[in-house]
Order: sequence, then structure tokens, then C-alpha cells
Amino acid sequence: MQLKMISLAGVMALALAGTASAQEQVVLIGSVAPTTGSDSHMGKDNENGTRLAVEEINAKGLAIGGKKIKLELMAEDDAADPRQATNAATKLVDAHVSAVIGHLNSGTTIPASRIYANAGIPQLSPSATNPKYTQQKFKTTFRLVANDAQLGGTLGNYAVKTMGGKTFAIIDDRTAYGQGVADQFAKAVKAAGGKIVANQYTNNKATDFNAILTSIKSKKPDIIFFGGMDAVGGPMLRQMHQLGINAKFMGGDGICTGSLPGLAGSGLGNDQVVCAEAGGVPEDRRKAVDEFRAKYKKRFGIDVVYTAAYAYDAVYTAVDAMKRANSTEPAKYLPELVKSNYPGVTGNIAFDANGDIKDGMLTLYTYRNGKRELLAVTK
Repeated sequence: MQLKMISLAGVMALALAGTASAQEQVVLIGSVAPTTGSDSHMGKDNENGTRLAVEEINAKGLAIGGKKIKLELMAEDDAADPRQATNAATKLVDAHVSAVIGHLNSGTTIPASRIYANAGIPQLSPSATNPKYTQQKFKTTFRLVANDAQLGGTLGNYAVKTMGGKTFAIIDDRTAYGQGVADQFAKAVKAAGGKIVANQYTNNKATDFNAILTSIKSKKPDIIFFGGMDAVGGPMLRQMHQLGINAKFMGGDGICTGSLPGLAGSGLGNDQVVCAEAGGVPEDRRKAVDEFRAKYKKRFGIDVVYTAAYAYDAVYTAVDAMKRANSTEPAKYLPELVKSNYPGVTGNIAFDANGDIKDGMLTLYTYRNGKRELLAVTK
């Protein structure tokens, strides 16, 4: 009799659990970034920011349109490869995700964006900066950081007017991001009265830069600008040091990471590098960012590497739009996402007609004693 009662109790518990589960709607949130390859430390950072937001929202409890919602992360690796990115995008569309946070690189974000647009699924990129991403006039593309025109332009002006640079060498990795930010930097330098004395090219998997750096050394530039990511920029700095090149080194958010000191080693001198993050945190939001960084480290055991906070804010912004629309269906909440005015960790999140962040800020940094230090926050 006792065994039968226990068995009956177990059946009833399972039945009740099944009823509770049936009342809970699972909503898929896609995350795409390179989690393998040379950019994997950045890609995992974006995925972690997305994951942290999903876990927090579930822990707090979420109800939309009278239904209890459980968010579920569907993470895909695009390996920073455009072809793999479109395959990942197709997989997320087929799974009927409600939103996509990604991709990391402009070269993957742009080709994938057409697939999401055709499916009507909102795509919020926390890091892709090439202007073409939002210039395609898709209604589903959103960017939480400033674009290359702002990033490269600000760095170019700063290089001439604040750093006093007169002659410049430019290297880019021929990716959509690297070439885009380098072109905008060159344009701003010329407009400010600087002179470009060398243009060189590499790729995003290169490790040997002796030939191009030797050529640049003979031109004696004041500043070398690199359009690319830290996995290439770090070794480049090492080889600059080995060749005795004392020029300042500049770059965009691709090199402006917590990982650069380890990648550059002895090539990273104090105040030698000036870089900009395609996002800026105003003074009144600095405490919130510090709290986010502490939460991130507690959850994942590592420091924030790149744009995790923007991925985190992207999830909360999408969910806020779902709440206002009383629906998790992309077609129904997309009009509300366009009207977003969300107080994120990184600042107020609102989008212009193209889906670009309004009043995008930039943060300029240098490195001292192996640590990144703030120079200025600007527009």
C-alpha cells in the first residue's frame, strides 16, 4: 500500500509539473558570434553578455500577453566567416527565434542581415560598426554602438588635433570592419591637415608583418593606424617593437580590448596605443557599468573582454519592446522596438530611422602598465 501511495504521489507530481510547463511559453533568443578562431575571445564575450541577460530575466520572471515566458538562448558559432554566418542565420530562422543578438564582425553581420530581414526577425548587433549594415534600409537591423564613420572620424581628428600627428601610415586587414574604419580614419586625417605616407594591407589571419612594417619604417610616420582586430594588432605591436619602430599605434574598437596587453607583450609601451570603443558610457552610467562588470566576472570567472554590456543591453531592449507590444512575435513587437527608449547599462538606447543608435558615444583609451585607461568620452 505504501509503495502504491508513493507511486501515485509521483504520478500526480509529474502531472502538475507538466501542467506548469504547458503554461510556460519558451521564446528563443539567437546569439551569433565567432566562438572558434582568432576572434573567439571577443565572440564568447558577446555570447556571455547575451546569456547573462537571458538568465537574469528568467530568474526575475517574465510575463508577456498574459503568458509566463521562459527565454532560451540558441547560440551559434559563425567563426568570423561570412559563409558560416549565413548558414547560422538560416538555422536560427528555421528555429523561429524571436530576436537575434549579433553578429560580432561587420563582415558576417552584413550578409546575415538579409536573411533575418527576409524572415522579419529583428537583429540587434552589439558590435558591428560598418555603416553599410544599417544603410541597406532593412526594417529589422539595429545597432547599439557608433558606426565606423563616427569611430574613424573621431580617431582621425584626435590623431591630428590632439596628438599632433602630421604623417600617418595605414594598415587594414581587408575585412568589412577593418577597411571601413581605416578608410574613415584616413578621410578624417586628410580633412584635418594630416598626410598619409603609406598604405599597406594584411589579412585577419596574418602573423608575419615584417615586410609591410619594414616598408613603413622607411617613411618614418608619426602614427600607424591599424584597421582590424586585436588578434592581429597585438602581434603587429610586438614586431614593431622588434624593428625599433617608435610610432604611436592607433585603432578602433577591434584592438581596444582587455586582451591586447597579453597579445602585444613587450610591444605595448605606456601611452603608445590610442584606440576608441564604438560605445561610450556617460559619467552618470559609470556605476551601472562597473556593477555589470562585477556581475559578469562573478558569473563567468573572467573580466569583460569587449562589448558584452552592449549584448546584454540588446536582450533587455528587445524584451522591453515585447512587453510594450504584449507579444513575442517579431511582426508584432518590431514596431515597438523601433520606438525604443530603454535605459540600458551602457546608456539610453533609442534608434534613428536606419536603426543606428541615437547620439552614439565613443570612448578613447590608452594603455599604461599593461592596463587600459580612459582618455575621454566624446561624440
